[in-house]
Amino acid sequence: MNILNRFVRYYKPYRLLFYTDMLCAVIVSVVDLSFPQILNHLNKNVFTQGREVILHSIGFFGAALLTLYIIRYFCQYFITCWGHIMGARMEADMRRDLFTQFQRLSFSYYDQNNTGELMSRLVNDLFDISELAHHGPENIFISFLKIIGSFVLLMLLNVPMTLILLAVTAIMVIFSIQRNLKMKAVFLDNRVKIAKVNTSLQDSLAGIRVVKSFANEEAEKMKFRKSNQDFLASKASSYKMMGGYFAWNSFFSGLLYIVVIISGGLSIAGGSLTLTELVIYLLYINIFVQPLEVLINFTEQFQKGFAGFKRFEEIMETKPDIIEKPNALPLENVKGEIEFSNVSFRYNLDDDVLQNVSVRIPTGRKVALVGPSGGGKTTLCSLLPRFYDVTEGTITIDGNDIRDVTLDSLRNAIGIVQQDVYMFSGTIKENIAYGKANASDQEIIEAARSANIHEFIMSLGLGYDTFVGERGVRLSGGQKQRLSIARVFLKNPPILILDEATSALDNESERYIQESLSKLSHNRTTIIIAHRLSTIKNADEIIVITDEGVQERGTHRQLVNLDGIYARYYNMQFEGIDTQERQPE
Repeated sequence: MNILNRFVRYYKPYRLLFYTDMLCAVIVSVVDLSFPQILNHLNKNVFTQGREVILHSIGFFGAALLTLYIIRYFCQYFITCWGHIMGARMEADMRRDLFTQFQRLSFSYYDQNNTGELMSRLVNDLFDISELAHHGPENIFISFLKIIGSFVLLMLLNVPMTLILLAVTAIMVIFSIQRNLKMKAVFLDNRVKIAKVNTSLQDSLAGIRVVKSFANEEAEKMKFRKSNQDFLASKASSYKMMGGYFAWNSFFSGLLYIVVIISGGLSIAGGSLTLTELVIYLLYINIFVQPLEVLINFTEQFQKGFAGFKRFEEIMETKPDIIEKPNALPLENVKGEIEFSNVSFRYNLDDDVLQNVSVRIPTGRKVALVGPSGGGKTTLCSLLPRFYDVTEGTITIDGNDIRDVTLDSLRNAIGIVQQDVYMFSGTIKENIAYGKANASDQEIIEAARSANIHEFIMSLGLGYDTFVGERGVRLSGGQKQRLSIARVFLKNPPILILDEATSALDNESERYIQESLSKLSHNRTTIIIAHRLSTIKNADEIIVITDEGVQERGTHRQLVNLDGIYARYYNMQFEGIDTQERQPE
């Protein structure tokens, strides 16, 4: 019932459409039920009265029937057209809510869930829900109207025959309910298996360059074939169950006609029923059986839609790890003083990645984090914009606990340049403007100049309107990196995080980007994560972090003279420490 209540709430914005759709359904049902009654009236009161009465009356009844079917035409059009539009609008609303929920969920959710499966829930599942939203109430409402209406009229025609009919129908309903309970699990399994197909497809296409570089096309085919065959097996299982379900119900429908013909024949032989009344009775039987078949056929649609909505609700009910306090205040006039106080962090139930880390970064200072992979450098930086929340301890900016400020204002105060740059499908201008949605063309050009990328952009045929391709495939690593730096220039944040921004670049690209980063970090509080120690020699402070926490801190020269972890890393990279580095302070 809870799932049903949550489903019904999506009808609320379209109540007028829904009620009109139901009114049209009533009219269509009344017209269908009235035809045998009109035929019965003509048979008793017109066709038996002679030629003149027939000629006098038939035109009137013909015009009345034509009027009824013209009204039915418009009602059927509304049901088919606007009923589907209502379902499509509800689907769009659900897709909007699901996408909003995706945006609300934190990094930890995406660490555990595959993009392909999430896309399956956004596309495949919601289509089935849309069909259920439209056809569900309409099919159920029309079918029950016709079943109840035809049953009442059948009782008026012949009570014993109708009671026998009711007994067969009861057996049919009990059988349908039992089979439906079994089919529910099968259709839910269908949704899971098609999500795995989408997952396999997304992984293979997203990594197509890696696939081809390792000549692993056959391995990818095998992986996809397995998920595809699993889905096929699940579908085959559901169709076998449906085959038995529909075949048995078809048999029961035929049984209804057999029962009526046998009991009707006996009634005619006994003189309690005429042949004409039996024909009228059979017309009503057709009206009685047809909605039963509609409900039976609707079962597949219902189970698919229900399974899809259940998976939709699983995501909608997921509580984001990162939530904003109701009384959170915006972070304003940011100077950029950062302090990590006894910060510890772990992913789920894993061991601590960070333990009791305490670091204070004064306003405008450039601090570098170095250390072995897995030591927690990137994790520490991810805690600052609240991509994850600390397990213990506090992080403050200008003395404000970051959990007490709004997420938008916090993240707007921080600019991040990463090693793995993501380019959105679109133009160069659109990708730079991602740093500031309402930026003018002049602002975008100035940001590009600051990032040393303007001349390259102007050398392209379409300049700033050049399409970058999916994930920026038409650009080199250095070009994408400079575009990402232009984004941050446009954003103009007081705090900057450089996460190995030059580690994957050639020397010439690194020189350009180091110049850009030097401009970008000027007068900003900057945190640099770097493995190339040559890029951080001029940092105000270097902090060495391992899985045991902060091990060393000081300037480049101080750490070299200390002859500890940092000196060892520096020696490994440069094959011997220059004696000039070992000078007293």
